[in-house]
Amino acid sequence: MRSTQTGLISETERSSWIRLRTLIFLRWVAIAGQLIAITVAQQMYNLRLELGLCYLAVGVSVIGNLIAIFVFPENKRLTETENFLMVLFDLLQLSFLLYLTGGLHNPFALLLLGPVTISATVMTLRSTVIIGGTAIILVTLLAEFHLPLRTEQGFILRIPDIFVFGNWAAIIIATIFMGAYSRRVSTEMHSMGDALAATQMALAREQKLTDLGGVVAAAAHEMGTPLATIKLASSELIEELENSPELREDAILIREQADRCRDILRDMGRAGKDDLHLRQAPLSAVVQEAAEPHMRRGKTIHFEEGPIADGGYAQPSILRKPEVIHGLRNLIQNAVDFARANIWVECLWTEDLISVRILDDGRGYPSHLIGRIGDPFVRRRRSDSDRTARPEYEGMGLGLFIAKTLLERTGAELTFSNGSDPYQSITSDKNRRGAIVEVVWPRAMIDAQLGENAIPLGTNKPIEV
Repeated sequence: MRSTQTGLISETERSSWIRLRTLIFLRWVAIAGQLIAITVAQQMYNLRLELGLCYLAVGVSVIGNLIAIFVFPENKRLTETENFLMVLFDLLQLSFLLYLTGGLHNPFALLLLGPVTISATVMTLRSTVIIGGTAIILVTLLAEFHLPLRTEQGFILRIPDIFVFGNWAAIIIATIFMGAYSRRVSTEMHSMGDALAATQMALAREQKLTDLGGVVAAAAHEMGTPLATIKLASSELIEELENSPELREDAILIREQADRCRDILRDMGRAGKDDLHLRQAPLSAVVQEAAEPHMRRGKTIHFEEGPIADGGYAQPSILRKPEVIHGLRNLIQNAVDFARANIWVECLWTEDLISVRILDDGRGYPSHLIGRIGDPFVRRRRSDSDRTARPEYEGMGLGLFIAKTLLERTGAELTFSNGSDPYQSITSDKNRRGAIVEVVWPRAMIDAQLGENAIPLGTNKPIEV
């Protein structure tokens, strides 16, 4: 799809979503846990710890929290740099505490994964790499440099060197794996959130256009009577002013302008029809309306329609939903962008199904991306030949995602394939060897004459002027 300004949120901006109070609360939890661990180790197991330094390490965190609480407002949201410094401080504070309590001989060494995971979830890749690298360096240093854990009798508590190496390797691997895993999951979630926001914007825009069409149609109907009165009065004035050429010309002008107003309202109001047309329309009419913006882009769009199997000859009328129009419009635009010269749009129906197929004579979908079509922000690197063939195309991979999401909301199922694929059974026409999209609805979901959709809407009332 063409590139559009969707207002998607950048990674740096997203990192500013975290409130300071959230990190302060998490730090209070960590402080409580550290104090409990120190107290239990001293009171229950009689370990000889450097209590002064241990409480100093915890006290620094307490002071930092108190300063943050009293200096900054409750709704303070941290910038990327502030987030980075907060997480780095927690990592260094925890490492210093582990240095005082046995290093990797301390089972709580695995808590070093916490800051790395938080960084990978909410911060940029650069900050995550720095935090992860710092954690790896600190773990390596703690394996060699630390104050040993001593019992009350002076015995040193330590685990065999092979287990120290195992702990070091496990924490290093977990740091890399958990960082990459959290990063990938959060990126997927953010991408999906951005894509759904873009989808909602597209649907809202299409809904506004539909509502505007309804308003114009209603205005066209309501303006019929005053326009007819103006025309009638001006016609009578024309007959009565035969002896006054100047006034007669003014009356003729009034009648002509009334006719012009009538024609404008008819065009804007979809040939003078009321809300009946806005709620439902023949399948081919909805498809052609979706394709209308791309009819004059230098490519030929061919429309075909007809029943298959037991479909019957009467063309179904479908619900004219904004989701359907915008979704089909995106699919047709994608076909026009990539076609060489021709696009075929087939409207088919059976007794139970309604389907729309969009085919083109382009290169088709890249075979390695067919399984990912419909995912947001999926795009392949463009070669120079692609830029020459489609200079207007600069997509973000959102067009097909928006189309797929909107159409699936109406009950449709989408299938993507290539006409050149020997295993596809949609078409055997040698000219239609490009991309193929098939949209299939259960007829009961979209047919305006079936089930709950068959709500009487009244009769269209033409403008009478």
